[in-house]
This record gives sequence, C-alpha cells and structure tokens, in this order.
Amino acid sequence: MNPALPKKSNNNVRKSGVNLKLPSWFRQEIPDTITLQRAQKLSATGIHTVCQEARCPNLSFCFQQLKFTFMILGDTCTRNCRFCGVKKISNRPLNIDLDEPYRLAEKVKELKLNYVVITAVTRDDLADGGAKIFAKTIELIHRINQDIKVEVLIPDFKGNISNLKCIVDAGPDLVAHNIETVERLYKALRPEANYQLSLQALRKIKEIQPILTTKSSIMLGLGETEGEVIKTMEDLLNSGCDILTLGQYLAPSENHYPVKEFISIAQFQRYRDIGLALGFKAVLSGPLVRSSYRAEQIYKEVSYA
Repeated sequence: MNPALPKKSNNNVRKSGVNLKLPSWFRQEIPDTITLQRAQKLSATGIHTVCQEARCPNLSFCFQQLKFTFMILGDTCTRNCRFCGVKKISNRPLNIDLDEPYRLAEKVKELKLNYVVITAVTRDDLADGGAKIFAKTIELIHRINQDIKVEVLIPDFKGNISNLKCIVDAGPDLVAHNIETVERLYKALRPEANYQLSLQALRKIKEIQPILTTKSSIMLGLGETEGEVIKTMEDLLNSGCDILTLGQYLAPSENHYPVKEFISIAQFQRYRDIGLALGFKAVLSGPLVRSSYRAEQIYKEVSYA
C-alpha cells in the first residue's frame, strides 16, 4: 500500500490555449563574458556539452560555477526524439572519436573538477552503443584522481546487459537513465525508445551493482496527467531508482513537440512531496530542473545521509 500522498493543489498547471506565454520564473540572465569564454574554449577543443547542444536554460548558472554536463560520442544522435534539441542523424555515417575520452580527461584536470557529469548522444549505429567510450572516459578521469566523482547519464543501450555492465564495471559513482515522460506519450515523443526497456535498464544496473546510486528524470508539461506521473514514479521505484528529478519541458524550436502546459511551482512542490512519500531517497523538482541540475548537491544529499 502506498503511503498517504499530499493533498492536491488547486493551482497545479498554467494553461493559456495554443500559444503559451512563458511564465516569469523562466527569465534567465544573459550569458556573461565568463560563460561565453568557457563555452568557446570547450568548443575549440572539440568537447561538447549537453548544456549547449540541448539549449539548457541553466547554462549561465552552471557554467559560472564550473558545472558542466559533458556529452561524448559526438554531437549527433541516431534517434529522433521529438522533444530534444540535439542534432539528429542525416543520411551520412557517423564517426567514432577515439581521442575524445583523452581530451575530456585533460579538460577535467585543467579545470580541477571534483564532480564530473558525462552523458552522450544515442549511438545505435555502434555495436556496443558507445559503452566502451563511456568506460574509457571514466577510467581516464579516475586515473587523474580516484577521488573525482563521476556521474554518467546513459542511453538504454537497447537493454544489452553486457554494455551496461561495461559501464558499471568502470566504476562510476552514479548512473542515471532518463525515463523522460509517461508511458502513454512514448509513441509520440520517443518513437525509437521503449518505456519498459528504460525501466529494465535501471533494474539491470542494480542487478549488476546493487549499491550503485541510480537516478532518472521526468519532463512535465507534455500533456501528462498527475496520475500518470505518479504511476511513472512507482515504476521507477520498482526498478530500483534512488533519485528523481522533475522539470518543465521547453520546446527547443517550433519544429519540436509543443509545450502543452506550464506546471505551477506549487505542483512541482507537490510532486516532490509525493516522490519523497513514495520512497525516493531524494527528489529535485522545479521548473528549471534538469537531469544533471545541481547533480553534485543531490548526490551528496543521498551519499552522506
């Protein structure tokens, strides 16, 4: 039986018809000189961040504090998720950059980072989905300093357990895999992904290493109902997920899946309360929250509890 859930808020969403006006709480500062310089230096060395590629609204906030989510395996994805701003594959073969892990490790050393978040485009064109590049990157960062914490945000690898094991055996401190949305919306939003397969990936990670911390994320404002969000939370918990983040979806362009509604701050708080009541070890919930937002903070919250 589920624990008692918080009472429902009367102000749970902000709707305004077809053309939704961006709420005031999304106003972000214009990138300053420091942010722009850091972005340019990363690009100049061929290092990608999902912050830049996916047009994250928190880019200035994070870059100012040397908080990056590095994106490996190139900058072009082999899947066509309708919510994502990362470049999609065209009719051309994609390369594999074997030097990329070394450049990234050198940048971590240069910036003296002590918490590193690494994600990747999905590379269904590779036999291992890029798992070996993930593992090599983790290995090289730990070679610099074993105390550097490494969080990886991985694709589903089509559920291949050997690819998942390759990453887990490399010794990351946290493995995240995003469920992204509720099951009903997968066909419209993630036609080449599978809801149950994503849950299975999280379960397999725990089977390989039961004490490893895992995380997932849900985007809101895509037309989901509260009941569907709670069901997704329960599914994630049953798959061994420890940490949950929830944030507002923002369409990268007019060609992407449209925003259906803006979720109120009160409802984000309600989802946080529900998640904690259900049993997540930590829940970060708010309009600007993204999977890797305040990653080090939430990791410490769970690890040192």
